Amino acid sequence: MMSTPANLRYAASHEWLDPETGRVGITDHAQNALSDVVFYEAPKIGRQVKAKEAVAVVESVKAASDIYSPVDGEIVEVNEALAAEPALVNTDPYGKGWLFKVRVADPAQAAALHDAAAYDALAAQS
Repeated sequence: MMSTPANLRYAASHEWLDPETGRVGITDHAQNALSDVVFYEAPKIGRQVKAKEAVAVVESVKAASDIYSPVDGEIVEVNEALAAEPALVNTDPYGKGWLFKVRVADPAQAAALHDAAAYDALAAQS
């Protein structure tokens, strides 16, 4: 069964954002669709990003997928643990499997992302 934490915000491209910390990851639905993640290419710290801009890549045994920034901002941290253990994206997508942290430029942009219920409805259609 999919898990969709209520405290996060969600992009239609299946990334989640924690508005409190700026952490970004992919949803449980997305990691299930990808299957076993074997590699993560992180963005560079200090990079200025725009919402819906491809900033990272996750490779699984099925395919490589671009990861998009859910908001405008600056990359301030990446999850170094994924270099040694990319499977954390599968085993703990909302915890240890986070991908990068963005300093959100406009909190209203984060608030405009989907809430958990809206994301679940979106994911059910895909």
